Amino acid sequence: MTRFIAYTDGGCRGNPGVGGWGFMLIDTDTTKALERRGGEAETTNNRMEMTAAIEALKALRVKEQGLTIYTDSRYLIDCCSKWMPGWKAKGWTKKGGELKNVDLLKELDALLSMQKVTWQWVKGHAGDPGNERVDALANEAMDALLAGDDPVHSQRGRWQG
Repeated sequence: MTRFIAYTDGGCRGNPGVGGWGFMLIDTDTTKALERRGGEAETTNNRMEMTAAIEALKALRVKEQGLTIYTDSRYLIDCCSKWMPGWKAKGWTKKGGELKNVDLLKELDALLSMQKVTWQWVKGHAGDPGNERVDALANEAMDALLAGDDPVHSQRGRWQG
């Protein structure tokens, strides 16, 4: 078992449209948890999924301790565990055209190089407490944006899951 786990999620209302992301970072030794959310007024679902993982990785101040990221985004997992090395080797391009979200892919690549990350897919909206919580955070961020409020929020606590 890795010392740290993160649950990440992102979503959009419309694609593109108003988007939100959320993560929960948990130290399994202490059960201390950090939740954070944010969003953008005009974005895509995939960008929000990637941003959630980026923000979780940036929040982890301990390097190379082992981190398992739980996500319901197969796109995020495949980008980071299957496709990224080939895209990077080809100068961040792909066969047949332009590579989308290259700015976020490069940021993910840099952050992942500092960690030992294991990816774990979870089925969304299926009752997993961590996934349900970060889904709620992403939706809270979208609600805040739509209400004209700041979508950014951060909170520390203990993981009860």
